[in-house]
Amino acid sequence: VYLETYGCQMNVNDTEIAWAILQKNGYRRTKELDEADVVLLVTCSIREKAEQAIWNRLRHLKALKVRRQQARLPLRIGILGCMAERLKEEILQREKLVDIVAGPDAYRDLPRLLAVAESGQQAANVLLSLDETYADILPVQTSVGGTTAFVSIMRGCDNMCSYCIVPFTRGRERSRPIASILQEVRMLSDQGVKEVTLLGQNVNSFRDMSEVQFQAAAAPVLSRGFSTVYKAKPGGLRFAHLLDQVSRIDPEMRIRFTSPHPKDFPDEASVLQLIQERHNICKQLHLPAQSGSTRVLEAMRRGYTREAYLELVHHVRESIPGVSLSSDFIAGFCGETEEDHQQTVSLLREVRYNVGFLFAYSMRQKTRAYHRLQDDVPADVKQRRLEELIAVFREEAARANEAMVGQNQLVLVEGPSKRSPSELCGRNDGNIKVIFPNAETEDAAGCEAPVRAQPGDFVLVKVTCLHHLFPWAFFSCSVLFSRAAAAR
Repeated sequence: VYLETYGCQMNVNDTEIAWAILQKNGYRRTKELDEADVVLLVTCSIREKAEQAIWNRLRHLKALKVRRQQARLPLRIGILGCMAERLKEEILQREKLVDIVAGPDAYRDLPRLLAVAESGQQAANVLLSLDETYADILPVQTSVGGTTAFVSIMRGCDNMCSYCIVPFTRGRERSRPIASILQEVRMLSDQGVKEVTLLGQNVNSFRDMSEVQFQAAAAPVLSRGFSTVYKAKPGGLRFAHLLDQVSRIDPEMRIRFTSPHPKDFPDEASVLQLIQERHNICKQLHLPAQSGSTRVLEAMRRGYTREAYLELVHHVRESIPGVSLSSDFIAGFCGETEEDHQQTVSLLREVRYNVGFLFAYSMRQKTRAYHRLQDDVPADVKQRRLEELIAVFREEAARANEAMVGQNQLVLVEGPSKRSPSELCGRNDGNIKVIFPNAETEDAAGCEAPVRAQPGDFVLVKVTCLHHLFPWAFFSCSVLFSRAAAAR
């Protein structure tokens, strides 16, 4: 089987889950497309461009499949994930190229679907589940010897933002039992993984109902200016408890999480306190704003005003000094005026994010916006507004990140830099890429012999200059000490 992953970190984790299931059923993995009997594409539907990449890939695979048929070596092709859920009929009908279609909750069914495909029939399962979390499946890490890993803590989303396809492709929100999450993190720690990112569409609404004694806990109360389209759910162990337990497993393992929703932070002061107190929980938060206009936020059904969002930002910065902030923004949403756009520009200037992800709006079928709103901002206006937002983001992020020039930063080494074989790259606590020389340095543990940093090592570097490329900033540095974790 040959696996390709498109889209977000959740899809990376889904690939690892799918591969764990197939491996237990006798499949072997290949990294060479020409060796494959089965090609599986784990897909994304969040934007039209993401889906177009899959259709383009399928055109290439069609030629390969024809050649294989002529050589009497059949090739089975499968579409997995969000695009499979959204476009099942179209995928199966278009030129009869795809053999299997499996939605995000159907990976356990992959062996059966592939067996059906072996008989020459098309097979599909896109049933969404109210309880599937794959809690009993430990994902097989796709990068052998990797220093970082993703751990899924929940699936689906209940927020129903008007622009978003996720509730329709990944289903309702359900959380994985804490015990299974801790088991996976312990396993990764034993394997030498140095950084774990907790994943979910809305991680800070995590609610583990598996332990009976916590099922009567009160529902959280949202702060002033925040609301939700669904009734707050009582009971269960919350995200703060999970974060506390995960961070205790290995004090030298960095912990990140994404993506949280701004509305679920105000009542979770303990989350911000944990980030401030625990040295291995990264001082970095993703706070997706989407727009700086209260009117547009209301049309998006985001559940907060501009003022409430800014109040949260101020609270976060007071609670976690030096925190690195990132965000998502959509340019040209339905009904967005030039004034609305300028309010987003001003929000970018006021908050001054370190990292940003900005996109032009792409209407998706099934969403509330598709049924209730008009995609009335012309494509050229969307593009112009997007370019303006990117320019402002870069300008402000450069100012924010320039404050780190001259500072010492602890960096987790990921591997060789793409710029030069004489350089290494890694990320600092704020999740900003750092480039530094692959040179012999003093060992922080006190060894006399000089050492070279290896992937998985922590190095202490001094930032010498800033480079800024969308969406990431990155630093060039000189190395002070290697394997700095031992001295932390």
